[in-house]
Amino acid sequence: MSDKTAHAAAIEFESLVDVLPHRAAEQPDDAAYIFLPDRGDERISLTFADLYDRARAVARNLATRGQRGERAVLLFPPGLDFIVAFFGCLLAGTIAVPMMVPRRDSSRDASAAILADCSPRFVMTRRDFITNTRPDLAARLRDTRLDWIFVDALPEGAGEAQLPVPVRRDIAFLQYTSGSTSAPKGVIVSHGNLIEHSEMIRIAFANTRSSTHVSWVPVYHDMGLILNVLQSLYVGAACVLMAPAGFLQRPLNWLRAIHKYRAEVAGGPNFAFDLCVRRHRAEEMGEIDLSSWQVAFNGAEPVRANTIERFAETFAPYGFNPRSSHPAYGMAEATLMISAGQRGAGPVLRRVSRDALQRHQVIAPLRAEDTQILVGCGRQLRGERVAVVEPESRRRLPSGSIGEIWVAGPNVAQGYWRNGGATASVFGAQVECGGAERWLRTGDLGFFDETGELFITGRIKDLIVIRGMNHYPEDIEETVQDCHPALLRHGGAAFGVLDRNDEEQLVVVQEVERTYRQRIAESEMVHSVREAIARDHDIAAREIVLIRPGTLPKTTSGKIQRHRTRQMFLSKTLAVLR
Repeated sequence: MSDKTAHAAAIEFESLVDVLPHRAAEQPDDAAYIFLPDRGDERISLTFADLYDRARAVARNLATRGQRGERAVLLFPPGLDFIVAFFGCLLAGTIAVPMMVPRRDSSRDASAAILADCSPRFVMTRRDFITNTRPDLAARLRDTRLDWIFVDALPEGAGEAQLPVPVRRDIAFLQYTSGSTSAPKGVIVSHGNLIEHSEMIRIAFANTRSSTHVSWVPVYHDMGLILNVLQSLYVGAACVLMAPAGFLQRPLNWLRAIHKYRAEVAGGPNFAFDLCVRRHRAEEMGEIDLSSWQVAFNGAEPVRANTIERFAETFAPYGFNPRSSHPAYGMAEATLMISAGQRGAGPVLRRVSRDALQRHQVIAPLRAEDTQILVGCGRQLRGERVAVVEPESRRRLPSGSIGEIWVAGPNVAQGYWRNGGATASVFGAQVECGGAERWLRTGDLGFFDETGELFITGRIKDLIVIRGMNHYPEDIEETVQDCHPALLRHGGAAFGVLDRNDEEQLVVVQEVERTYRQRIAESEMVHSVREAIARDHDIAAREIVLIRPGTLPKTTSGKIQRHRTRQMFLSKTLAVLR
């Protein structure tokens, strides 16, 4: 069957439960997933037939032990067992709950809140992981209501229980939001959301069976799961996975894997591209050839023009095509993606006035020092509707006007798990004179240009308003991190606090590179930061706080938790540099 025929048939499926046996029958011996360990050459792989067989064994085990609709927490180290467990849940009608493995120091992880919210029946993991690597988890999760399932040690003949046939409205899994501004909430993703969104992504990326993916993004995160693991299965392509920690320690291994497997699709948050540039060493690149890389998607956090430029310039000598840079925008509440560009079109950059942007106006800069470069995040996806709305009046705004981004379409999730209030306020918006249609309020600010390109300018709750002027924290953070190489990129948070007169004042918290800690003059560094903020933004910072590397609060996907950082600043619990 040709790729074109396969795609035409795939959209007719009711769910990925139908796609999996189709792939197992049509491509039984093709590699579906390959996992590359941190060290050594011994890879682990699953064919489409292997995956289907193992997932059915898990599903039958679940079906004999529980009831349809019960929740199963997926708690796995990097590897392929998570994927087996996830598809086992889909086949059994069990609601999967992907979760990051709790840190040993659990003071800042969301696992307890997630468990309390979703009330799981099962915990799925590997026996050797609990026995040898993290025995503390068994004690931490000890609960008579939890039934442990070890997918690597299922008994022979897991039963012949009848497996249900899901319909599109059935819940597939709960994607817990990363909680950048609040407690995590379980986004209800249906089978219909997944199958429809898989086709939307395929069209946006122009993926085929040849579109091998290489990913280091955690599979418990929506980008790692939906854009890599599920999309590759949907189109019948191979997906090569790496451990997230391995990427952070040795990011060039990601590029080596793209070269080795001739991957077309690979990406991550903006910081990943900066990290590759920072760790680039010509002598370590060897014969790496990146010419196969056609979709270098960049999303999950603000996309920076200088990041795109630096990455393209650094890796052009190795065959990277600058037109492969592929900014995108999305969120878990829309299953994943909301907008994206076309394969090979390259990024769309727009120069605007920084001063006008602070007044929510989009005009050309009047002078060079007033220039702000924005990166377009593509256009709305097939079958979707995206609007820019004035949030108070609910009036749709014309192109060139900044407002809140609202979304409607088959990719918009069903709401939040057992949270009717939040569901109504976030998923139940109505555009003025727009009829009864319900829209998803993203909480993000942006605008459409005259061509339909979507530009993101910030978040409503993150805006800093000083003397009546709006300041985007991302812009201030970038200014700070441009001051000195000792200041870590994606390691700072800018936010506002009220003084005694109830006037907002700027505070900046910034991580310092570990190698610089013993050889910087802190007072001089703080002075430089203050001068840069005053020069670029015409505001004075009330306080600059330098902190130890790795201590800035972030979500599991790397998003900065400005609200949490503000709380820690006010409670004086930041890991201040000593």
